Amino acid sequence: MTTTKKKETMKQKYFLYVRKSSESEERQAKSIEAQIQELTDLANKENLFIAETFIESKSAKIPGRKEFARMIEKIYASKEPVSILAWHPDRLARNSIDGGQIIYLIDLKKICGLKFSTFWFEPTPQGLFMLQVAFGQSKYYSDNLSENVKRGVRQKLRRGEWIGKAPVGYLNNPKTRNIDPDPVKSKVIKKLFKEFAEGKHSLDSARQRLSFFGIASKSGNLLSLSHMHWIFTNWLYTGIIKYKGESFEGKYEPIVDRATFEAVQKLFKLRSRPRVIKSKHDFALTGIFTCGECGCSITAQFAKGHGGTYRYYRCTKKKCKCSQGYLREDRMQNQLRDVLKTVALPDGWAHEMLAHVEELEREEQKNLISFAQSIENKIKDTEERLDKLVNAFLEETIEKDIYLKKKEELIKLKTNLSQQKDDFGQKSNSRLEPMKNWIESAQLAGTLAFSKDFCCEKSLLEKIGSNLILRDKKIQMNLVAPYSLIAKYKKLAEAEGKNKKGDEVKKPSSPIWLTH
Repeated sequence: MTTTKKKETMKQKYFLYVRKSSESEERQAKSIEAQIQELTDLANKENLFIAETFIESKSAKIPGRKEFARMIEKIYASKEPVSILAWHPDRLARNSIDGGQIIYLIDLKKICGLKFSTFWFEPTPQGLFMLQVAFGQSKYYSDNLSENVKRGVRQKLRRGEWIGKAPVGYLNNPKTRNIDPDPVKSKVIKKLFKEFAEGKHSLDSARQRLSFFGIASKSGNLLSLSHMHWIFTNWLYTGIIKYKGESFEGKYEPIVDRATFEAVQKLFKLRSRPRVIKSKHDFALTGIFTCGECGCSITAQFAKGHGGTYRYYRCTKKKCKCSQGYLREDRMQNQLRDVLKTVALPDGWAHEMLAHVEELEREEQKNLISFAQSIENKIKDTEERLDKLVNAFLEETIEKDIYLKKKEELIKLKTNLSQQKDDFGQKSNSRLEPMKNWIESAQLAGTLAFSKDFCCEKSLLEKIGSNLILRDKKIQMNLVAPYSLIAKYKKLAEAEGKNKKGDEVKKPSSPIWLTH
């Protein structure tokens, strides 16, 4: 009798089903192997006949597993009852549909047994009840885990913590469970935002710029264009976290100020697609002059002469015939030096004017305390309005759409005020910063007048002049204020410093009034 039972057990067909939720091949291999090894040892120990093995690497939370469906089809097509061998009931089903299929096949006598490593089943009413409980527990665990994750995410967002892996420019801080600016990459991202806002980059050139600073993908390649677009359009860099249409105030240090970020967004609206920047010859003085006869732009080219190869600047003559000739670069450079000398600020004047600006800065510092207090009061007022808004939403006195819209406005206002509070020292000096830059640029003009740094000269020419024209091999331009005032005052000062005979009698005084 015992021998007969053993033969029947060995003839009983078992389907071995193993599953791992993670779809990462490196992580699933070991778990799948462990399940197969444990269940194979169990089958050998109890003399079970495994007819076929089904291996799955997919979550059972929702229906749609291919290997599970293939196993069910084979059970339906089998002429004799089949048993299933698995590690645990949750390997078979974590949803009501798949669990219901197993129980229905048991009712049809298509499945005559289920065997698990840590759980057993008998095809009796009590066994079916316990199996339903096991499937229900698996579904409850899956649903509860999902809710716990969602609740944890919402709680992190309320605390202003970034969820997930730190974006480019930040580092995950395991102690605070938040993100901190990367000492190096955050400065690169800040600089890149500023350059992009000034129109110096396309998405492609921006990612090449990041690659130059060592910021690339995991594989070492350039970041994708979609990733670059995500970086330039993500509010997280300004201290605002947007999640599923709702805005949250980030409790971490922002990298980009609001004005720069909004300038980048405006630039994206103006551009339909990124432009490709082609490599060009290094002609430093092209792009700023136009022809005084026909209005075409001035270009440059190489030409061979008696002394070797020279650079020449000429009219492109694209609109019509033009009689203007070529101007050699060194002669053009001599004329530019004369222009720079007219707006060059003597060192004595520059030092005295910079000292006056520093005095103005000290006066500005006295107003910082009241400014900071005003910002602090506005922040408290915004927080009170935000609390009232949340309470009104919880009491269901306002609709959700209105709540989300008003909350986003208040969050943006609060972060903007917080940023003003953090940067008020720098912003208070921003009024005097252009004045400082102007004095330093005028001082630099004197140095460049005796140098050969054409690139710096070009940048300075764009600051000091307008309507730059080349006509009859001569440069013509209108000096803009306040550089035109320097040239005018220098002439007056030279006239005052000489007597009627033309002899110098005194050193002209510094034009302090120019700083007002």
